[in-house]
Amino acid sequence: MSKPEPSELSGHVERITFHSEDTGFAVLKVEVKGEKELVTVVGKIPNVSVGEYLVAAGDWMMDPNHGKQLRASTIRTSPPDSIEGIEKFLGSGLIHGIGPVYAKKLVEKFGKEVLDVIDSRSARLEEVDGIGPTRRKRIKNSWQEVKTVREIMTFLLSHGVSTSRAFRIYKTYGEKAMQRVQSNPYCLARDIRGIGFKTADQIASHFGIDPNSPLRARAGLEHMLQENSTRGHCACPRDELVMNTSATLNIEMEALEEAVLHGLAEKRLILETKHSQTPLVYLAALHRAEMDLAMDLQNLNTQAPPLEDADPEKVLEWVQSKLGFDLADLQASAIKQALHSKVMVITGGPGVGKTTLVNALIKIYEARKQKVQLAAPTGRAAKRMQETTGHYAQTLHRLLIFDPTNGGFKHDRANPLKGDVFIIDEASMLDLVLANKLISAIPKKAVLILVGDVDQLPSVGPGSVLRDIMRSDTVQVCKLTEIFRQAADSQIITNAHRINKGEFPHGCTPQHPGDFYHIEAETPGEVWTKIKSLLSKRIHANFGLDPRRDVQVLTPMQRGELGARNLNQSIQSLLNPHGEGIERFGIRYQVGDRVMQVMNNYEKEVFNGDMGTLIALDREEQTLWVDMAGKKVDYGFNELDELTLSYAVTIHKSQGSEYPCVILPLHTQHFMMLQRNLLYTGVTRGKQLVILVGPSKAIRMALQNADSQKRVSLLAERLREYQ
Repeated sequence: MSKPEPSELSGHVERITFHSEDTGFAVLKVEVKGEKELVTVVGKIPNVSVGEYLVAAGDWMMDPNHGKQLRASTIRTSPPDSIEGIEKFLGSGLIHGIGPVYAKKLVEKFGKEVLDVIDSRSARLEEVDGIGPTRRKRIKNSWQEVKTVREIMTFLLSHGVSTSRAFRIYKTYGEKAMQRVQSNPYCLARDIRGIGFKTADQIASHFGIDPNSPLRARAGLEHMLQENSTRGHCACPRDELVMNTSATLNIEMEALEEAVLHGLAEKRLILETKHSQTPLVYLAALHRAEMDLAMDLQNLNTQAPPLEDADPEKVLEWVQSKLGFDLADLQASAIKQALHSKVMVITGGPGVGKTTLVNALIKIYEARKQKVQLAAPTGRAAKRMQETTGHYAQTLHRLLIFDPTNGGFKHDRANPLKGDVFIIDEASMLDLVLANKLISAIPKKAVLILVGDVDQLPSVGPGSVLRDIMRSDTVQVCKLTEIFRQAADSQIITNAHRINKGEFPHGCTPQHPGDFYHIEAETPGEVWTKIKSLLSKRIHANFGLDPRRDVQVLTPMQRGELGARNLNQSIQSLLNPHGEGIERFGIRYQVGDRVMQVMNNYEKEVFNGDMGTLIALDREEQTLWVDMAGKKVDYGFNELDELTLSYAVTIHKSQGSEYPCVILPLHTQHFMMLQRNLLYTGVTRGKQLVILVGPSKAIRMALQNADSQKRVSLLAERLREYQ
């Protein structure tokens, strides 16, 4: 018996009950000629707007909860052809600059020709009252963007791929997006944030690209090296790279060996044998950055110090009189070292006097008419540096000034920064690429002082710059170890040092209150119950802190029951349950939410790790606004993959920040991430109050795991070579 032909219907989309831009799944209400009520159509479609004309084919089903509906196997849409449909279509918020008011004006002026006017005769839009050159340009650009993004979305969905990154593809490649993707789908994995090798490989497979093709082998090698860099490594042993790529991506070894040779010939890959017993393969950009950083740092270090003629004893006596107290022995020794150093590292844990030493050095250099520049890797770290020194401090990105014309920085080797002394705080956060950009821009006459805690987590990006500089033994290093009396009164600081030695922290109790607590909780569910109680009442009642403003939850991982993603949804429901919002990229963003920037955006001047509060959104303009430390930043709805909720963030993401109160959920389910330097970093983020929540076993696991994986880097060896 033959299968019956699928039913078909057509009509105008009256309402979009649900539509996932990620998967394309939609529930639509359609006005069908001859039907008294709206018809429900369920199926997959990459994009759809109210007012569009729809043709769907499929089978009629009776849903027990929602009644009769067409389960469509195919859905096609086209621009509406009726005046009423066109007005709904334009007023849906699809096109920036057109809401219901201007949709009505445009239809009244141009009738059914309005879409053609927008597309090919946009100058005529200015004939409509209220539309000037600026709004007309916005409408035209948005229309072109909508057309191209829809084309990309249709293409992606036809290849079984999520459509949520279509806007990012358009923004990266412009109107040639389809051409670029079809010629080499693997470019997506390299260029588009959120699209990995797996997605690009899926598209390539649909195109019939052979699994062992040179194109796939080359892309696979670079993908594995990029993945390697996200774990902090600057390079990978050659044999390990080939074997892991073959095993992970199922590519023949012979094809990969040829791909390595091709990459070396094209200089996309670099083979390093000089400083390593095992041949290492680098991505060319990381190899160049490591070489340049070592050369520039040693060139800087070999110049004459500007204050080498100063009498160390007199300088020390003078600065102590200005401070009003005597410096500790190690601090005094550091002052003397600094006078005869061009590059210097100041390191040590919390409460050992790093800030006091920095303030003393600033006084000395400024008294000698030296221009001092202060900077840090993140906005929060720069703000804290400014508060503790009383001097202007800025992020490294703002110091170097992004140049949109070439995608680099305005200050570099050819156009060095202005200044005599550069003091960089939170230097443990410096990755190889940013450190290279910074050092190349520092004038050769200047002094560089790197300040940081080398026992914290290393940078999120590749390299372990501060540790490698210290390990090279080629620059002056001052390690402060004495905890000062005032700092020793804080259980946060004393426990941080206990943790750094591998000792279990001492928790305070209600009978003996203080600033550090450990709350036992065995299961992940119990951990969340305790955190919920802390956020909803206990922290405010006992310490007067606002859970929405003053409390930061820090967790070892993104995923899992106690990962940042899951905790953010739970805390959002607890602290901001009724905010007006929209859903994009699997996250609901609501007015009042705490959010974090997760990538550098030089045009908006917001950077990875910057945090703020979502203060407003406009559906017609498809824009929301975030208050980033007093600066109002706008985001189009299609740009929201740059933001994530930040009620809970990973400990890695918290580097360089301080918060009045920190809650640290630690559980044995985090075993892959439980390391001593991770716990130490999390604890040292708390300023007034730290609360660990979880079983003692998880804390002991972290304390015992002091051998965090050594990063593959040859910076220390190169520094010795160029000394």
